Amino acid sequence: MTATDIIAFEDTAFGELDAAHRLRNAVLKEALPKPGTFGFRGDIALAFQDQVADEARPPAYSIEQVLAVADAASGKIPLLAGYLHDFTWLKDVGEVLEDYLSPEGTYVFFVNNIDFLKKYRVPLSGSLMAYVLPLDESTVWKEVLELVGIEKNDIKKLGAAEKLEYVMDAVAKFEATYPELSYEDGLSVMEPVRNRNENRPV
Repeated sequence: MTATDIIAFEDTAFGELDAAHRLRNAVLKEALPKPGTFGFRGDIALAFQDQVADEARPPAYSIEQVLAVADAASGKIPLLAGYLHDFTWLKDVGEVLEDYLSPEGTYVFFVNNIDFLKKYRVPLSGSLMAYVLPLDESTVWKEVLELVGIEKNDIKKLGAAEKLEYVMDAVAKFEATYPELSYEDGLSVMEPVRNRNENRPV
């Protein structure tokens, strides 16, 4: 890759989200091997706490463990996977990210309070659809690898950016005919939010 192939972070949808203080806890935030694309791993804040004076407070809640790719040419985020602690936050995802997501994109959310045996397709807003799956005592990274059939050995020799691109390229090809569930119907069938620290070593 030449220097001219490397896009600026600010030239992508991530740049706008970062300027709005929504990108948090980044563990990867850099150009990917494919020219014109940028990768992000971290959290995306969905709602903020009220601030007192200049006191810095953490977000009220976020999409956590995000794996995402931004395309500079389109200004969109065509690929995103992440963890939501509560199904109700899907509404915030649709509102906060609506301008950055694409109907042709692939969006996967692992949600704390859905039945462990259920998987759905849920409209985010307009023609935007998301896959919604359960998550129990695992990580988004591990679940995504399993979802798209990638073994750890397939990517162990790759760098961080190369790993993300390899995995998200597989996510782009992922398709599943899960039952479609409206957000309103989802609210009625969701289970109580589970304590994420329950049954874990102290």
